[in-house]
Amino acid sequence: MAANRLVDAASAYLQSASHQPIHWYPWGPDAFAAARAADRPILLDIGAVWCHWCHVMDGESYEDPALAEFLNANFVAIKVDRDERPDVDARYQRAVQTLIQQGGWPLTAFLTPDGEVFYGGTYFPPDGRHGRPGFRTVLESVLDAYRNRPEQVTAQAAAIRKALEQQLDESRPGEPSVALLEGAVNQMSKVFDTIHGGFGTQPKFPHPAAMLLLLDRWHDTRAEPVARMLHRTLEGMGRGGVYDQIGGGFHRYSVDAQWIVPHFEKMSYDNSELLRAYVEAFAAFDLAEYAGVARGIVRWLREVLADLEGGYGASQDADVGLDDDGDYFTWTREEAAGVLTADELEVAAGRFDIGTAGEMHHDPSRNVLFIAATVPALAIRLRKDEGEVRALLESAVAKLRGAREARPAPFVDRTRYAAWNAMLVGALLRAGAVLEDRWAMEHALLSLSRLRGEQSEPDAVAHTPGGIGGLLDDQVQTALAGLDAYEATGERRWLEWAEAILARVWRDYRDDSAGGLFDTARERKGEGLLPARAKPVQDAPTPSGNGAAALAAVRLAELTDSAAWRERAVGLVRTFAGAAHALGFYAATLLRAADWVLQPPTHFVITGPTGNAEADTMHRAALATYVPRRVVHRLTPDSVAPLPGPVAEMVKVAGSSTAPRGYACTGLTCRVPAEGSRAWSTLLAGLR
Repeated sequence: MAANRLVDAASAYLQSASHQPIHWYPWGPDAFAAARAADRPILLDIGAVWCHWCHVMDGESYEDPALAEFLNANFVAIKVDRDERPDVDARYQRAVQTLIQQGGWPLTAFLTPDGEVFYGGTYFPPDGRHGRPGFRTVLESVLDAYRNRPEQVTAQAAAIRKALEQQLDESRPGEPSVALLEGAVNQMSKVFDTIHGGFGTQPKFPHPAAMLLLLDRWHDTRAEPVARMLHRTLEGMGRGGVYDQIGGGFHRYSVDAQWIVPHFEKMSYDNSELLRAYVEAFAAFDLAEYAGVARGIVRWLREVLADLEGGYGASQDADVGLDDDGDYFTWTREEAAGVLTADELEVAAGRFDIGTAGEMHHDPSRNVLFIAATVPALAIRLRKDEGEVRALLESAVAKLRGAREARPAPFVDRTRYAAWNAMLVGALLRAGAVLEDRWAMEHALLSLSRLRGEQSEPDAVAHTPGGIGGLLDDQVQTALAGLDAYEATGERRWLEWAEAILARVWRDYRDDSAGGLFDTARERKGEGLLPARAKPVQDAPTPSGNGAAALAAVRLAELTDSAAWRERAVGLVRTFAGAAHALGFYAATLLRAADWVLQPPTHFVITGPTGNAEADTMHRAALATYVPRRVVHRLTPDSVAPLPGPVAEMVKVAGSSTAPRGYACTGLTCRVPAEGSRAWSTLLAGLR
C-alpha cells in the first residue's frame, strides 16, 4: 500500500498511520487550503502513540478501504500527535468538551474549512457498539449537515468558539492567603479515599503536585489528618498495580479505586512528578518504602527512557498489538510457574496475588502484580523466616523481570519534548541528592546540557530539537530545571540561563492588560483555533504553565534577592488566586507558588573553596534535606551571588575565612553557623 503524506513526519504516532489508505494531512496550512478549495468539512483526529483506543480506531476504521474511500471523497483528513502539538490539542479538546462534556483520545472533531468545530467526540466504533453510534453513520450525518444545513453548522461553530474563548482564560483574580491553602487541603479531605488513598473513586489518577502541597502543609502544621492523606495515598499507589512492581515506574492511571488495574502506558511526565513526590516524602519521613518506589522509577527511566547522550523519551506504550491489553506487564499463574521454583512461586504468589483468576477482563487468567501482603505477614503465613522470604522474593522478582524482558516489548517513543525532559531533570537532580544516586545526578546535568546546546536562541526553548517553539510549558519547566541545576552545582551559568528564559517569558507571553501568561507566545500564529488565547492554571495533568512560572519567578527572586522577580511572582499568583480557590488541588502547582509567596523560605548557604571535600559534603547534605520552600546556595571565595539580607549579613560577619561553613536562615531568623559537616548535619536534622 502506498504511503500517505505522513510518511516523512517526525512523530511516531503520525508515522504509525503513514501506511493507511486515508489521505491524511499533517496539521498545517495545506490542509486548510485544500478544504477551502474543495468546500469540504475537515475530519481532525488527535491521538498519541501510547493511546490504546487511538490504535483501535486506526485498525477498525482508518485502515478500512471502504471507509477510507468515503472519507477521501468527502472530507479533508488531518491527523495530529497531541504530544507534538499540545497547543492544537488544548484548544480542540476544550471545543469538543463544550459539546459532549468529556474529552480524551482519540479526539474526533469535525471542522469547517476555517478550522471551527461544529461537531465531535472521542472514540467511535465502526458500527454501533459500546453505546456509541457507528463511525460511518457519524460521517454521513456530519456530511449531510455540512451540505444541507450550512446555517446550522455556522451557528453551532460560532457558539462553540464563543464558549471556548471564555473557557480558555482560567484567570480569576484574588488575594493569596493561608486560608486559600487550607481550603485546598479541606477540599482534598472531602474527596479523600480513606481506605485506598487518592481522591475520588474511579478511575483514579495520581496527583503528585497535590502530594507536594500536602507535604509542605504537613511540615508547617504537623496536622495528623494531612499526614494520613499523604501516607495512605503514597502507600496505596506504591503498593498497587498502577506501579510496575517488576520493572519500576508508574502507569498512567488506575481504572479502579484500589490502584490495582491500570491503563498500562507509562508517561515520562507522570513519572517525573511522582519521583519528586516520593523522594520528598522519603526525605521528610525517612520511610524505606518511599525510597524503594523512587529507586524503581529511576531504574525504569535509566533502562527504558534515558538516552546515553542525554535526554529522555516521552512514553512507553501499554500494548504490543490491538488484541493486547497490558499483556507485557501481566502474568498468568502458569507463566510465573514456568520461570520460578516452587518456593519462589509460593512467596511471589502470596506477595503479588498471582492466582488462577486474575484481574484482566480480556483474559481473566492474567494477573496484575500488586503488593497483597507484607513480608512479615507472608513469613507468618508460610512459616518461614523473614530473611528467607526476602531472599526468595528478591530472586523471584529478578527471574520475572528477566522473563518479561524476553517478551516483545511495547514501543518506546524516543521523542525528547523539552518540558517533559526538564521536569525529569529537576526530579532526577533531587533524587540524586536524596537517594545518593550518582547516575541520576550526572545524567540529569548531561540532559540539561544537551537540551541547552540544541537551542537556536539563548533565551528560548523549542518543543523538540528543531521543532516548533513558542510554548509556555517548555520555557518555564526549563527555567525551573536551570534553577535546580544551579542549586545542585553552584554553577552560575544555569542561574543566568533560567533568568534569561523567564525574562523573555514575561516579554513574549504576558497579558499586559489583565495579567497572567498565555500558553503560546504572542507572535505565534496558526490555523483554526490556534489564535484563541489561553491562560491555563489547572494542572491537567502536567503542572500548569502559570503555576510553574510563578514557582520559577519566586525561586529566582530568592536566589538573586530580586524584588522585581518577587513582584512578578506575587502578581501572577494574584491573577489566578480566585480560580485556584474554585479549582482547589487541581491548581496545586499555583497553590505551591502561593505558599512560597506567603510563607518564609529557608536558605541554606554553604561556603568553602571549590573542590573542598568537607564543603561538598555539606552541600550534598543541604540538597538532601527536606524543608518547605528550601533555597540552596553554594558559595566559593570567588562567588558573586546576591543573598537575602539576613543571610548576607551573617556571611559578611563571618569574614573571608575559607573554612567550610553552613548557614541556615528561615525568614529573618538565622541559626548559629555550623563549622564542618558534623555540626551542619546536626543543624539540618533539627529542621525536619
